[in-house]
Amino acid sequence: MKRFNLRCLVFGIGLAFILSFFPLSSQAAFLEADSKININTAETEELQELPRVGPKIAERIIQFRETHGEFKKIEEIMKVRGIGENTFNKIKDKITVGNTGQSR
Repeated sequence: MKRFNLRCLVFGIGLAFILSFFPLSSQAAFLEADSKININTAETEELQELPRVGPKIAERIIQFRETHGEFKKIEEIMKVRGIGENTFNKIKDKITVGNTGQSR
């Protein structure tokens, strides 16, 4: 157990050392890109992490994309009943449509 804790400590120090070479703005952009929710692939639980999106609206988003296909632009989410301009403005920095049309 002590050996495991020592490895974790060394790993953490190494990671902190490496990150110290990147400007904070680059680190924030990297972390922010990873934290966006892809509205084309997200399940109900993940969509509910967005402000003002509860179970019903999350289901509507999924139903909308199943009926109409993938969202091409994040603004298209306003076509979902219950998501107006105010809600969109609260979630627009937290969502992405990812690489639409490309296989993974």
